[in-house]
Amino acid sequence: MTYDKKLPKIALGAWAWGNDNTFGGELSIDELCPIYDEAMDLGLNLWDTAFAYGMGTSEKVLGEFLKTTPKEDYIISTKFTPQCADPQSENAVTAMLENSMNLLNTDFIDIFWIHNTVDAPKWTEKLALTAKEYDIGMLGVSNHNLEEIKEANDILEDNGLELKAVQNHYSLLNRSSETSGILDYCKKNDITFFAYMVLEQGALSGKYDTKHPFPEGSDRAMAYGDSLDKIEELNNVLGEVAANHEVNIAQIPVAWAIAKGTLPIVGATKKHHVSDAFKACEITLSKDEIDMIEKAGDEVNVNTIRFWEKEMK
Repeated sequence: MTYDKKLPKIALGAWAWGNDNTFGGELSIDELCPIYDEAMDLGLNLWDTAFAYGMGTSEKVLGEFLKTTPKEDYIISTKFTPQCADPQSENAVTAMLENSMNLLNTDFIDIFWIHNTVDAPKWTEKLALTAKEYDIGMLGVSNHNLEEIKEANDILEDNGLELKAVQNHYSLLNRSSETSGILDYCKKNDITFFAYMVLEQGALSGKYDTKHPFPEGSDRAMAYGDSLDKIEELNNVLGEVAANHEVNIAQIPVAWAIAKGTLPIVGATKKHHVSDAFKACEITLSKDEIDMIEKAGDEVNVNTIRFWEKEMK
């Protein structure tokens, strides 16, 4: 099958809709409904989720909204997470796909991923079997390094399939998917690279600094709190570029990720996150601006790799 849906310039992440507090506080359906409606009105119809986000909560909440939307109007990205595999299932990949479709109230998944590299070759073989049984738009892998991406591509090609998507942590503070050659590989092989944590959970939004730290005791405070002085310097540079374009700071890292040829995933927990993301799609950064903010990002020299990740080498 040739997948012919046109992807928007960004995806909206529903990981915080899982209510496990890793990516923020608990959110109700009533609070999330205006976010969903705003996104769909603006044509931002690509939603990224996974069963692992709240053990089905994210998918279930998103599925409540999809009930009211024709399936041709939305694009769903969800994942097989090895740690959540059912050991009793003959093919745990198929079982998780079916469960996700049930939670999401849909009979078609546009992008289905291997979420990480735990026993990845085995699960990629299983993914191939699932893709032959079910119509899936695109197959992808997440949190894979270049060697692992090539291995997954070979396994799928041996089964007459294609790897069409890669999803990794990529931001001005973590460009290892670029320096390792992953971005170049994706471009050469017509693979869409999805960049998650482009805003580093709000650290690159301009909202937080040494005088306005992350909420005490939060996961974000533990990850970024000791580096806020350095991150503040980067945000000052981002602020200069934002002023040139008459936008806010948070839109510049997103525009940068688009300029780098990636498809950024922006977490959507407030309505203005959606409108800001939409405006970021319209920003064109100059080469000088890109060079300036990348230099500022490199000078921060902060390790933002989280507990579930690894540096791409």
